[in-house]
Amino acid sequence: MKKLMAAALALSMLPLVSACNTVEGVGRDVQAGGEIVSETARDVKDKMSK
Repeated sequence: MKKLMAAALALSMLPLVSACNTVEGVGRDVQAGGEIVSETARDVKDKMSK
């Protein structure tokens, strides 16, 4: 019975683990998008100051 409960617990935790990976991936995507916006803003600022 203990093995069955352990297996059920492990299976119930599986979606949580995959969700963490998904959230981490989204975080990286958002960070990359923010960096692009920052670089573009710097480029525009540099062009305007010339």
